[in-house]
Amino acid sequence: MAEGRIMKAISGFYYVKSGNSIFQCRGRGIFRKQKVTPLVGDFVEFDSDNPEEGYILSIKSRRNMLIRPPVANVDQAIIVSSAIMPDFNPLLMDRFLVLIESKEISPVIFITKKDLLSDKEMESIMTYERLYREIGYPIELVSSKELEDPDRLKSYFSDQVSVIAGQSGVGKSSLLNALNPSLELKTDDISESLGRGKHTTRHVELVEAGDGLVADTPGFSSLDFNEITAGKLGDCFPEMVELKADCKFRGCLHNKEPGCAVKQAVTDGQIASGRYNHYLRFLDEINSRKPRY
Repeated sequence: MAEGRIMKAISGFYYVKSGNSIFQCRGRGIFRKQKVTPLVGDFVEFDSDNPEEGYILSIKSRRNMLIRPPVANVDQAIIVSSAIMPDFNPLLMDRFLVLIESKEISPVIFITKKDLLSDKEMESIMTYERLYREIGYPIELVSSKELEDPDRLKSYFSDQVSVIAGQSGVGKSSLLNALNPSLELKTDDISESLGRGKHTTRHVELVEAGDGLVADTPGFSSLDFNEITAGKLGDCFPEMVELKADCKFRGCLHNKEPGCAVKQAVTDGQIASGRYNHYLRFLDEINSRKPRY
């Protein structure tokens, strides 16, 4: 019996890296009975007589897992957002950040196409850069040229397992192709009428990128909050986590409760009102969803 990590999953086969070798494995029938699916990124125990025929015997405990893309044990999610074409959307950015925080994955923010901005537009983007940096998020403003030659960005990938998230047309596939040219991910020009791009998705695989590993399929195609409860939403806003112990009521939702330290911080300018308004909007969305049975 040996141990390794699933690097690729395709058509019922799992490609497990152990040492410097890759072993083609199938999952045991017990996984189907238990309704457990091995995921790319899983650490597993497997048995193999040769590199072509092996069986996964057990899956070790996961630190986290994503549904789209189906990958486990992720260290960080790099959110790629463009400054323009499509325009930077702070509501969408906060939605991505909440989803990533809820999975206990570390977010990193890249804002692309800074070279296409006017001075006034650049001022606006730098306001957001300061906001997210003050919260504690690593953030980089990136030119179109740096997406194609991302030497400055490679250090973010070192010794990390990363997924890349963001809406279409912001440069996700261009970044992945630059980090690992063998990927040859298809990127289409942005449609002028729709203001968004298209890319072709394939099976999920962890590939080498900047001395780390990255899922070759951009993630988070679903942006709903089905797995987040109202009580846990505040934990996905780092600036609120620090203050919740000072709220008058335990389990404060920072909405209509008296003696709320978070609402006071918004009034005092310690928490950005835009971020707080997004929190309230997400809270309303969670409270409004229909119960699932």
